[in-house]
Amino acid sequence: MQKYKKTIIALSIIPQIILIKILAQFPEFVENIYSHGLYVFISKLMRYAFGWIPFSIGDLLYTVAVIYLLRWLVIHRKRIVTDTKHWFLDVLSTISIAYFAFHLLWAFNYYRLPLHQSLEIEHDYTTAQLIDFTKSLIAKTNAIHLSITNTDSAKVAMPYSKTELLKKVPEGYDHLAEQFPHLAYSPRSIKRSLYSVPLTYMGFSGYLNPFTNEAQIDGLIPTYKYPTTGSHEVAHQLGYAAENEANFIGSMAAMKHPDVYFKYSGHAFALRHCLGELFKRDPETYNLLVETVNKGILKNYQEVREFWDAYENPTEPLFKSTYNSFLKANNQSGGMESYSYVVALLVNYYAKHPLN
Repeated sequence: MQKYKKTIIALSIIPQIILIKILAQFPEFVENIYSHGLYVFISKLMRYAFGWIPFSIGDLLYTVAVIYLLRWLVIHRKRIVTDTKHWFLDVLSTISIAYFAFHLLWAFNYYRLPLHQSLEIEHDYTTAQLIDFTKSLIAKTNAIHLSITNTDSAKVAMPYSKTELLKKVPEGYDHLAEQFPHLAYSPRSIKRSLYSVPLTYMGFSGYLNPFTNEAQIDGLIPTYKYPTTGSHEVAHQLGYAAENEANFIGSMAAMKHPDVYFKYSGHAFALRHCLGELFKRDPETYNLLVETVNKGILKNYQEVREFWDAYENPTEPLFKSTYNSFLKANNQSGGMESYSYVVALLVNYYAKHPLN
């Protein structure tokens, strides 16, 4: 009887995959029933359960899981040959359970309505629109930068510790929720990852643990990046699985934050993406506009580039390629390139709601 149960569990991954393919065709159903329904309850429950704990429970669970997996493979290594069928069923049943939990606890959000539809904005934009918005964003970011440094040549240095910055992240969502009530964020569950060093070498500044709903931040990244990275991971916690959408919501939360340092980080983050897209579309205009950006802002960008360059290694492209394939397998057709699509959301949203 036990073997039959295991077979059923193992083979259940097939109808699971089929069901997910079907649900992907009905994003409005996923949006209303899961993302704005079941997931809201699951997410809050997980954050209440683990958010108060000062260290990452998810990272500990991953550690235990890896140790157990390695131990199991050593103990059962001979079964690969002597009992291949049941060894394979054991492996497949574990994968099937993990696949089910992954989607139930978070990943169905990959199949919700695209954010531009929810916001009722366009999903494309002209180069002229990009140039106009970038000019406005440069003026706004320059002004915030100057209010902090009193000179256009000094980079911004955060006056807060990394712990303090993470505690401040939810305040941006408090203000964002005044316009979008479903983005209210409570309780908080943002932590520095126990695996910050491996994360850095893999080229990632944070991630959301889908099994504990903890936002994990790379503890090594420059403090200048903490406001937007923390806000980005909170967007994932609130059910926005797509990277471009989490970037957009995260930048909005930082830009609306009452603290001027968060505002600076959010606006500089959005500006960097717009400048990068403008460089691809119109290098000549890019060269003209980048000259109008305060030198101190460019120094903050350089600070981040130098940080990642210091950890560059041969394995990073492999991890990035793997994650790129993962995104494509989960309804993100652009893969990691979808990160740059945040510009479309920024340009079209602020066309309706100008920067103030």
